[in-house]
Amino acid sequence: MNIRKITSLTMLISFVLCILTSVILYIAPHGRVAYWSNWRLWGLSKTQWNELHLNLGILFLLAGFLHVYYNWKPITAYLKNKAKQMKVFTVNFNIALILTLIVGIGTYFQIPPMSTIINISESIKDSAGIKYGEPPYGHAELSSLKMFTKKVDLDLSKSIELLRQAEIQFENETQTINDIAKENNLTPKQVYEIIKPAAQKKDTNGHSVFPDSPPPGFGRKKLSEVCTDFGLDLPEIIYALSKKGVKAESAQSIKEIAAKNNMEPMAIFEIIRDAINAS
Repeated sequence: MNIRKITSLTMLISFVLCILTSVILYIAPHGRVAYWSNWRLWGLSKTQWNELHLNLGILFLLAGFLHVYYNWKPITAYLKNKAKQMKVFTVNFNIALILTLIVGIGTYFQIPPMSTIINISESIKDSAGIKYGEPPYGHAELSSLKMFTKKVDLDLSKSIELLRQAEIQFENETQTINDIAKENNLTPKQVYEIIKPAAQKKDTNGHSVFPDSPPPGFGRKKLSEVCTDFGLDLPEIIYALSKKGVKAESAQSIKEIAAKNNMEPMAIFEIIRDAINAS
């Protein structure tokens, strides 16, 4: 048994597996979508992939420390100049440091290509939201049936009746949507689809009432889609945004409008909400 070889091989294996888990988490749906749709890859949930990535990272880190210990002489040799004198800021070290700083600073200030890498990930995650469906609110699956129906404006009695008609096993209204789903080998989203006909909050024209906080996936929707969903007058909303100095087009998504105006999507939401309340 050779500890030095075991250390190097452990670091190599954990490094390869960390790359694998990093790629998977890079393309995995946002947590709210993954938990709502019970997303899995190769039998593992997003939480399990996160936990695996964390522990593999710690193993890689520990093996890395041991690797440095066993290879201290070669490493210090990299930090010596031609006169064999120890010098930390050698040309090679400075280049490595500059490359690291470029990536770090570029990520912080959202400069391409660092921002491009992040945007690609967000685009993949957003498309997963379209494919698997968004929950009506964050961590909706952890709400009890009673709380869930209250938050999404469904009739509790009618919801219970629909679940029984579908032969869904559950104890009572205090059981969470997630527990009901697991007990019946369903996803939280499927449970919601069963009770969805129990009535939704609508205005007199059949449109959903504009919420007090952005619903999941709001930033991804085009401004025209937002207006259609909530029965809003598109020209009026564009005018309300322009009064606040926000340039917007109907075909742009809320995220795109926010980005082009150096704002957050939440700020766009608040302007629209204030315009509705003022009318």
